[in-house]
Amino acid sequence: MSYAVALPIFVPLLAGALSVLCWRSVRWQRVIAVIGSSGLLISSVVLLQAVQADGFVVMQMGGWAAPFGITLVADLLSAIMVVLTGIIAVAIAVYSLAATPERHERFGYYPLMHLLLAGVCGSFVTGDIFNLFVWFEVMLLASFALLTLGGERAQMEGAIKYVTLNLFSSAVFLSAVGLLYGTVGTLNMADIGQKLAQVEHHGMVNVLAMMFMVAFGIKAAAFPLFFWLPASYHTPLVAVSALFAALLTKVGVYALYRVFTLIFNGDVDYTHTILLWVAGATMLTGVLGAAAQFEFRRILSFHIISQIGYMILGLALFTPLAIVGGVFYIMHHIIVKANLFLVSGLVYRLTGSYDLKKLGGVYKYRPGIAVLFLIPALSLAGVPPLSGFFAKFILVRAGLEMEAWTITAIALLVGLLTLYSMIKIWAEVFWKAPPEELNTVRLDGQHKDASLWLMQLPIAGLALCTLFIGLNGQPIYELASAAAEQLLDPTRYIEAVLGDQS
Repeated sequence: MSYAVALPIFVPLLAGALSVLCWRSVRWQRVIAVIGSSGLLISSVVLLQAVQADGFVVMQMGGWAAPFGITLVADLLSAIMVVLTGIIAVAIAVYSLAATPERHERFGYYPLMHLLLAGVCGSFVTGDIFNLFVWFEVMLLASFALLTLGGERAQMEGAIKYVTLNLFSSAVFLSAVGLLYGTVGTLNMADIGQKLAQVEHHGMVNVLAMMFMVAFGIKAAAFPLFFWLPASYHTPLVAVSALFAALLTKVGVYALYRVFTLIFNGDVDYTHTILLWVAGATMLTGVLGAAAQFEFRRILSFHIISQIGYMILGLALFTPLAIVGGVFYIMHHIIVKANLFLVSGLVYRLTGSYDLKKLGGVYKYRPGIAVLFLIPALSLAGVPPLSGFFAKFILVRAGLEMEAWTITAIALLVGLLTLYSMIKIWAEVFWKAPPEELNTVRLDGQHKDASLWLMQLPIAGLALCTLFIGLNGQPIYELASAAAEQLLDPTRYIEAVLGDQS
């Protein structure tokens, strides 16, 4: 079943190529988008089942044995991330059928979406640090093109900020890879993890760790270099915003988890203490930024930052329970954050605005949509029995067990402030009476829009996923626990990739 690890890359690349061949037919591009995203989800489930059966799935590309060739490898964390990518891909593909203007579809929207998905999946399953850089660049290329699709002024301004900081991140990343290769003479991550422990110059190792932390921290939108995210994520099509919110920053988080459990695990007191302060600052700055906003998507964008802090917190505490909490939080957040952006796009379709002051009355006219907002909103805030409650509970408990009182207090405070932001959106958008200038023709159903059900379908599906995670917390916890166990025992990863050479 080694081929299973390559399928999540091959399927979106094939779908993207077919979409390019059907450039003149938007209809066929839409069909390929749905079939291709469904194929990605199916292949990701196959990969997860293979990993659960064997522990690791490894494929040596071109028949070259590691560490000399390119290795694709999936452990439980990789497989979980690929499955979540498949779920989001299906939701975005279906939503895009109703929400994407035809002029965008004719200029490469679907091929770019497939290319982005291939880059994300490639990042999750590569076993080579340089190829991780390559997949990052594939994502950057596709995301920049999607961000600028339409060519509006706000999009171009956001794209310039987005690409500038991400290119800086790429430069730091590539420099770190070069120095790392010069230090250990290999690019295979399993081989690096084995050889770096033998390096006597610990100062150089810590310098490399900081360079990778900066590079991946920018990708993850961690403090202090997160400004590109709220400046850009609210500018493109809402389906693009949802896709970015769900996946792009999580690739940075995944890279931090991979590198700081497999490679830079020799001086935990130094590296992970810095990560702990980064986590606290990221949580606070993100949630305070959200509290000051009155634009739907900008609020959600700042909350991506604050929630990234929780994920980094799990890695920074570096206990089995904390890693479980971090993995659980990633699983919960990808679903919830994408859904909230999709809800914002549905509200925009009905009202014509993202400005909270210009909105209102959605609950009165569309109570079903209000419920679909409440499920991910309350989950994001950590209200029981939804998925966010269990994710936050595990992390808080891990912090208390470590007697990390300050960071635990910050995590609890940020949860309360997140609830404040969600209540603000509820009060302004759904509960208050619609302002006089608001056109309620679409909102009250006077204008029939047959595509609305197509936008609500993926929102309802993701809401059901959130409820499933919350109401079936035990099996999700066990899956996260098994993933954490693998992360905390890097020798198993090294042996799976290198075999008898380790």
